[in-house]
Amino acid sequence: MKEETKDWNGKHIAISRTDSIGDVLLTLPITAWLKEKYPTCKITFFCRNYTAPIVKHYESVDDIVKIDDLLTLPKKEQIDAIESLNLDAVVHVFPKKELAKLFKKALVPTRIGTSHRLFHLNTCNIRPNFTRKKSPLHESQLNFELIRPFGLSQIPSLEEVSKYTSSFGSEKEELPPEFDSLIGKKYVILHPKSQGSAREWPIEKYIELAKQLIVKDYEVVFTGTEQEGKLFRKEIPTDASSYDSTGKLNIDQLIWLIKNASGLVACSTGPLHIAGFLNTKAIGLFSPRIPIHPGRWKPLGKHSTPLIFDSNCEKCMAKKECDCISSISVETVLNEILK
Repeated sequence: MKEETKDWNGKHIAISRTDSIGDVLLTLPITAWLKEKYPTCKITFFCRNYTAPIVKHYESVDDIVKIDDLLTLPKKEQIDAIESLNLDAVVHVFPKKELAKLFKKALVPTRIGTSHRLFHLNTCNIRPNFTRKKSPLHESQLNFELIRPFGLSQIPSLEEVSKYTSSFGSEKEELPPEFDSLIGKKYVILHPKSQGSAREWPIEKYIELAKQLIVKDYEVVFTGTEQEGKLFRKEIPTDASSYDSTGKLNIDQLIWLIKNASGLVACSTGPLHIAGFLNTKAIGLFSPRIPIHPGRWKPLGKHSTPLIFDSNCEKCMAKKECDCISSISVETVLNEILK
């Protein structure tokens, strides 16, 4: 039987995406498509422990396996754990050799992984042939290439993919007492760092933006990890309308804070994509360089705006060292927030 003609209703499908928050969010729409086409299929998402709180908010996912926990088990127990799920298929969206071997040893019948990983020759029996690096498609669209074996004939447009962000919700979360007063107020979240995953706008521009927002009667919240906070905490304005939440929020609290914000400003990193999924105004600061340009990584959602300084930057086009993202002006970002 050809995979394209198989009815996957009632079947159990695993999606494996084991990298960061933004990557996981841009993978979730394929689960919504699968549920739309096969309403009675079951979907289990394999992800890192720290991204599990993101996945749990997406209604198309039925169950989650935290791979950090799974991989601490003895090898036989890892295989037994996967066998116990009675999976019919697995889609390796993010190739991981160790997991690919486990799914094969667990005898999952349909194992899908890109042909561009040598280890998939021995571990996957369906190997779609496409390339991400030079593709004009958005990352979320590229993920759909891997589910063609389920009967997908055409990659959806970015607008069609964006409709699947409505499946992302958030229950009310209790915030630390110092941030309770923000809910109901007009506030903007500034997320200056990216843990090295993206080109970053200078911290001094975030600080200047914060000062100008405060003048415009906005509250301003700086977010990030504890380690990131140490890099800029001393520069945060001491005004009563400025808040430092770095290292103080868990993922669920961060989601709730973003959901209620007037906007969020960040480079290409997880919180920007969370804002996009929540339809909070998401202003992303990007380089035009391939493959980190906004055409590949801009946030989904109805209120998302990617900003670049020069779409035809000669250095970026020539793949030379360039910091043109630093030239995006504070005024440009402020105007987008105030629209």
